Amino acid sequence: MSQTLNPSRIGYARVSTAGQNLDSQIDALNKAECSRIFADKLSGTMQHRPEWDKLLDYLRPGDVLVITELSRMTRSLRHLLDVVKELESKGVKLVSLRENIDTSTATGRAFVSIMGAVNQMELELRAERVAAGRESSKSRGGTGGRPRADVGRISQAIVLYEQTDQSVSEICETLDIPVRTFYKYLAEKREGNPAAHLRREPKKPINRAST
Repeated sequence: MSQTLNPSRIGYARVSTAGQNLDSQIDALNKAECSRIFADKLSGTMQHRPEWDKLLDYLRPGDVLVITELSRMTRSLRHLLDVVKELESKGVKLVSLRENIDTSTATGRAFVSIMGAVNQMELELRAERVAAGRESSKSRGGTGGRPRADVGRISQAIVLYEQTDQSVSEICETLDIPVRTFYKYLAEKREGNPAAHLRREPKKPINRAST
């Protein structure tokens, strides 16, 4: 890698599959004068990203983390806010080239604040919809439990699961679908291969203390 001017600018690149090419991201990060670049070739929904973990250990106060776009680093709005908070705790700034975000500037910090407000609003609106649905069900003699998911939303959830990097929990939360119901329909679709849907779920750690 060529010598760069600013040793505190650290790059991160990611592609979702091993067959995709990192070259364009690496070129952009080199052009942004990153002294070191970490790169993963895997799905952003995976909990363990080896190079990302190494990057977090490598970063020091005063460093600037540079990415080509937010989707290369985060899975969702909630995840973005969590990452920014973790970087702030380390004294690290964030720069996203495509979105022109720089948290060392007032504009960049304002963007993050707005995203936080949007996330909070979404949470509150979702809670209000759930409460309104429960009251409506009770007024009609229902139990007030969670309504059954319709087939249209289930079909949409399966499409998102198979064609995007979103995790099952994120998809089900967005479409207001019980995770168990999603798995049931997915298993039926796969005709006798219900275990296939577990490919994205992280394994539970073994409690060796009890063995």
